[in-house]
Amino acid sequence: MRLQMHAVKFTADQSLLDFIQAKLDKLDTFHDRIISGEVFLRLEGADSNKVKEKIVEVRLMLPGKELFVKEHDKSFESATDRVMDVLKDKLVRFKQKRNDISSPAIAEAKTRVDEEDEVYEADEL
Repeated sequence: MRLQMHAVKFTADQSLLDFIQAKLDKLDTFHDRIISGEVFLRLEGADSNKVKEKIVEVRLMLPGKELFVKEHDKSFESATDRVMDVLKDKLVRFKQKRNDISSPAIAEAKTRVDEEDEVYEADEL
């Protein structure tokens, strides 16, 4: 997956960026059609020289859908873990909705197709 990472008003360490990339690459196991993603790393309270919390925002682009998750914690690593938990749930739910054969819209479309494709016997023609 192609990721763009942005550290807002600070310079992120390369090991942190590699950690986040490795974590988000694992999302391909839950949904194989992720197009791209964007990660924003922010420091809450950076203006007052006393950083309170670290914020990780992730935006994933899927065909026909965009997922956004924002989490904060004491470290970027733990915030990334929390983002991963939420994104896993969202990806699984999105994939289930897409593949849900029992949905009313899909059932109605199937009945319409079945009615249009009636087979006629040779003597009826």
